[in-house]
Amino acid sequence: MEVLMVRSKIRADRVADVEEAVNKVLLALDAAQPQGLRYASLLAPDGDTFVALRQVDEGVDNPLSELPEYKDLLEIVEGSRAAAPVVEMWTVTGSYRLF
Repeated sequence: MEVLMVRSKIRADRVADVEEAVNKVLLALDAAQPQGLRYASLLAPDGDTFVALRQVDEGVDNPLSELPEYKDLLEIVEGSRAAAPVVEMWTVTGSYRLF
């Protein structure tokens, strides 16, 4: 099982915009209840670095790509970055109720 991790350093004046967009995505996911997706957004202690984690079950198309709220989030993040994103694919070697 693989987990996509994207780390984005956001300009301080745009952190609230990103947080609001993330909340909209989570509300949309809660309403849609897509199967086979695990998604989380984390804010680092520095207060302006977001980490997004996404895991999609094998054989499932990524339902995030169809959500207008997710597309909006991507636009907001893209226009708010203070540095290039770090994108990594992680292999889960063990998990308890996380993945």
